[in-house]
Amino acid sequence: MVSNADGIAGPDVPRNREIIVAFAPEQVKAPFFLRCGALLLDYVLIVAFPVVCLLLGRVSGDDGAKLLNGDWNSAGWLIAILFAVADLVLLPAFSGQSIGKIAAGLRIVKLDGTPASTGTILLRQTVGYLITLLTGGIGFMISVFSSKGRALHDYLTGTVVIYAERNVRP
Repeated sequence: MVSNADGIAGPDVPRNREIIVAFAPEQVKAPFFLRCGALLLDYVLIVAFPVVCLLLGRVSGDDGAKLLNGDWNSAGWLIAILFAVADLVLLPAFSGQSIGKIAAGLRIVKLDGTPASTGTILLRQTVGYLITLLTGGIGFMISVFSSKGRALHDYLTGTVVIYAERNVRP
C-alpha cells in the first residue's frame, strides 16, 4: 500500500510512480560549463560525420571541386543532418536527454521536477533553440545568471535542465 498526503493508505497510487516532494531546481541545476560540455559533445558528434566522409572521399581519390561535390561529401552532410535531428530533437523529446546530456548526467524536466511532455520538449528544442540562436547566444548566457540555471529556451517552455540521477526507488 502507498499512503497519500493525508496518511491514508490507498490502492489508487501505483507503486512505481515517482512522487517528487519539495523539488528545488536551485539545488540540482546543471552547471553552466557542464551544459556547455554536453552541447559541445553533441556538436562534435554531428560534425564528425561530414569530416569522416570528406576524409573517405579524399582517400578514395576525389580532389578539389570533385571532393566537395562528391557522393562522400553529400552522404556525410545527409547523415549529419539526420543525426542532428535525432540527437537534438527526437531523443530529448522521448527521454529528456540528448547524447551529450546523457554523458554529462543532465536531464530536461518541468519546473516541478516531473518529466517534461514530448510537446514541451519539441517546442524547446526547435522554436526555443532558434530564438536562443537568434539572440546571438545571449539566450543561453542567461543561464549563468539565473538562480535555477535556466536559459531563454527554458523560460519559454517552463523547463529546467538538472544535474541529478532520477531513478525510481522501490
